[in-house]
Amino acid sequence: MKLLHLSLKEEYFRAIESGEKTEEFRLFNRYWRKRLTDLEDGSPNHFDGIVLTLGYPKSDDLSKRIERPWRGFEIRRITHPLFGKLPVRVFAIKVN
Repeated sequence: MKLLHLSLKEEYFRAIESGEKTEEFRLFNRYWRKRLTDLEDGSPNHFDGIVLTLGYPKSDDLSKRIERPWRGFEIRRITHPLFGKLPVRVFAIKVN
């Protein structure tokens, strides 16, 4: 089973947990392109699911772990304080 693991800050983890946040953003850079797409043709990689964790918890600490089915991503241009004042391209990973 191929899972995408994403570690999150508490603010974003809790927002996803409550259903308030439905996407998690990662910069559109070589590192994330390599993880999320085929670098040669740009097609999305397939995952069976996504695992979101609050930081880096112990493997048996299920209170800091959310598992969801893989629903893909979109590439967008957003402005977000985490990435600075200028718009940036991101992978908007669906986590709902």
